[in-house]
Parts: sequence; structure tokens; C-alpha cells
Amino acid sequence: MAEGRQGRRQHRRNDRQRAHQLGVFGEGGGLNLDLLPLPIGLLLIAMRQLFTIGHSTHPWGNFLQLLLRHEIQVVADVRSSPFSSRLPHFNRASLERCLRDVHLRYVFLGEELGARRSERECYVDGVAQYERIAKTPAFASGLKRLQKGLQRFRIAVLCAEKDPIECHRTILVCRQLRSAAEIQHILWDGSLEPHTDAETRLMHEERISAGDFFIARETLLARAYERRGQKIAYHECSDLETTP
Repeated sequence: MAEGRQGRRQHRRNDRQRAHQLGVFGEGGGLNLDLLPLPIGLLLIAMRQLFTIGHSTHPWGNFLQLLLRHEIQVVADVRSSPFSSRLPHFNRASLERCLRDVHLRYVFLGEELGARRSERECYVDGVAQYERIAKTPAFASGLKRLQKGLQRFRIAVLCAEKDPIECHRTILVCRQLRSAAEIQHILWDGSLEPHTDAETRLMHEERISAGDFFIARETLLARAYERRGQKIAYHECSDLETTP
């Protein structure tokens, strides 16, 4: 026990020394996260739980019960277009009001972490490229905001799709946070799917075997992410196809 405590203290001293070397302490010795390069900033923050949820076709009462069951305090909406004609209670204004009525917080991150981008450099032949989105300053800013929030709140990242591995909240956003947070996906029935299990399911669905001893699992997993990203990415032409 004593050795464990000493080890944790040494890790904290090492992290603080590294942060000093990076010059990321503000006045009074507080850690200024805005000065941290993103990858190092994520590593210096203690691992925290992050949840995701898809509103799908849930009635409002069912959706709220899922949030309460898992003690969610903040809903971080990563939909690029936070509106639903069939389910108006998930429109941005309505959702924010309903959450506020039950003392839950709402934050819109669709501009930063959404899959439908305004930056032209994120598209190739009219198709959004997740790899390019992940490199944009706006996306990095959104990740940092989310990571800061995790220090104080239990956050659920919200999008529309029922299945987390059919949604950019997992394939784009959580891929970038998988080593910085303990991610749990809230499923339709309220059960939790650990992100590692979701990744295993993703590899299976993309027919990528984890039993290849000559290729690292991370390399195989990256292939699965890329394949699924190509399948679910936003196509600009889809708007034209649905226009009467």
C-alpha cells in the first residue's frame, strides 16, 4: 500500500515537472490548459469517465430516465444540425429547455465536433473525411472543451444514432479520446457498452480479424475505424437527393 502511494506521488511529481518544462502553469501555479499542446494536455489530466448516448426515437421520458440512471450532469450535443422534425423534443431549443427544467446542463458542440463541416478542406469529392476533420483547429478546440468539462461533470456526448458504432460520436470523437477517458456508451435499453467492447464489435462487423499475429491490433483497429468512417461520413450530395 505504501509503495503504491509513493508511486502515485512520484507520477504526480513527474507530471508537474513535465508541465513546468512546457511552461503551462499560470499565475499562482495553476495549470493553464489553454497553453497545453492537446496530446500532452490529455495525458496530464487524470482519466475520467465519458458517456455517449444516441437519442434515436426515444420518447422524452425514456431518454431522461437514461440520463438520470447514469447520473449524467451535462449533455454535450455533437450533432451538426441539432433538429428533428419527427422528434421535436430533441430540437436544440426544446432539449436545452427540458434539460434545464430538471437541473441538467446542455452545451452545443456541433460546430466543433460535428461530422458535417463548414471547412472546405475537410471534403474530398463532396465526402467528409474524418481524418481531416480531426486535424482542424475547431475540432481540437472542441476536444479541449470536452476534456475540461470532464474534470467537473459527468458528461454524455449526444448524437442521433441508436448504435454507437454507426455514429461519428464514436468513430470520430471517441476515437480521439479513447486514451484520455474511460468511455462508456449508453445503449437503447440503458445498459453500458465499454468503448473497448464497441471497438471489438466494430472490428467484427468490418471483418477485420484481431488474430493476425503479424499486424499490431492498433493497426487493425485503425483500419476498422477508417472503413466505418468512410461508410457513415456525410455526403454533400445527400442534401440534393432529399430536396424535392
